[in-house]
Amino acid sequence: MTDTTDTTEKPDVFETIESGVRSYSRQWPAVFKTAKNSTLTDENGRDYLDFFGGAGALNYGHNNQIMQDALVDYITSDGITHGLDMSTVAKREFLETFKKNILDPRGLDYKVQFPGPTGTNAVEAALKLARKVTGRESIINFTNAFHGMTLGALAVTGNSMKRAGAGIPLVHSTPMPYDNYFGGVNEDFQWFERVLDDSGSGFNRPAAVIVETIQGEGGINVARPEWLRALSDLCSRRDILLIVDDVQMGCGRTGQFFSFEDSGITPDIVTLSKSIGGYGMPMALTLFKPELDVWGPGEHNGTFRGFNPGFVTSKVAIDHYWSDDKFEKEILAKGEHIRDRFIALCAKYEGVSTRGRGMVQALVFDDAEQAGKVAKLAYEEHLLVETAGPKDEVVKLLPPLTTTIEELDRGLDILEAATAKVCS
Repeated sequence: MTDTTDTTEKPDVFETIESGVRSYSRQWPAVFKTAKNSTLTDENGRDYLDFFGGAGALNYGHNNQIMQDALVDYITSDGITHGLDMSTVAKREFLETFKKNILDPRGLDYKVQFPGPTGTNAVEAALKLARKVTGRESIINFTNAFHGMTLGALAVTGNSMKRAGAGIPLVHSTPMPYDNYFGGVNEDFQWFERVLDDSGSGFNRPAAVIVETIQGEGGINVARPEWLRALSDLCSRRDILLIVDDVQMGCGRTGQFFSFEDSGITPDIVTLSKSIGGYGMPMALTLFKPELDVWGPGEHNGTFRGFNPGFVTSKVAIDHYWSDDKFEKEILAKGEHIRDRFIALCAKYEGVSTRGRGMVQALVFDDAEQAGKVAKLAYEEHLLVETAGPKDEVVKLLPPLTTTIEELDRGLDILEAATAKVCS
């Protein structure tokens, strides 16, 4: 009897049904099934070391056990899931923990707003609030910035491809050069201050300045503490609000919980998302000084601004990792370990350099194509890294902060071998 088993390959549902807008699945075509800590496993049982960390949303790793246990307990006890901005036990416990372990030890007096579940929601709320408080429209942003994909956040984003997707003019924002944009020349704010004072400049006094202390999508551009202090001082003197976008670099990525702590500044408004949910849960916060809390009830809202499972896992993350400085010291030590290995690697090849802070580190290639080739070779060796920068010239590392030294070394060995193959 003839075997009539159908061996025809099924159509790829991702190709036939999902939109062409997807991007990461093109870089990493594996179909992933499970994940734990710093490892992803595909449907064929192959393990991949994750130095991508959910684009910064998984600072505590995949399926972190202490958060998973708390989350399962909460769900199986019929805890509130969807709460809008109603008062719940989970929200109260999160707020109490956030104040006790994050705000109070740093001397920060911020109101907490839940604007919606993503970073761009937090940025939109920050921009709207700054305009409402000051009565002004213009926002100063910086070259190579990335703040989100909704229209307000996109207007203060630098990437031309992403901006073009808006389909309409993006207005009421003015870009300024980020620290070291001119390679160490004209490092101060003389031009900015001059146009603020010049009645003939045509420059409207801004409501706020929005800045990332380290530009992630822009290529791991690290602002110096003195540059940030000078920017903060300028804003204070000119009655301009300072917004720090800590969506990707907050929650310990640079070592300290907030990335601006190292500079000693106190922003007027701070945006958090990604890893604030602890478990990869969708959650965002907009923090601001109490005198800026001029919102009317419901003036800025969102259906999923009260996602209570995120409150649960965030509370556990803060209690476990941020009740003392042990975790911070571990992050800084791991960051130095990565940096030391990258410095040694870069010394071997012309046109390759490194930059970063804490556990956001980068390999920078003068030849942008080489960065893409290194990332591709890394994937072939089951390591996930992405590229960043205006020309995708940067191999960007965002491993979970809980990644072990052994795992870091395994991934760095793969990157060293890939760099040697591409640059030799």
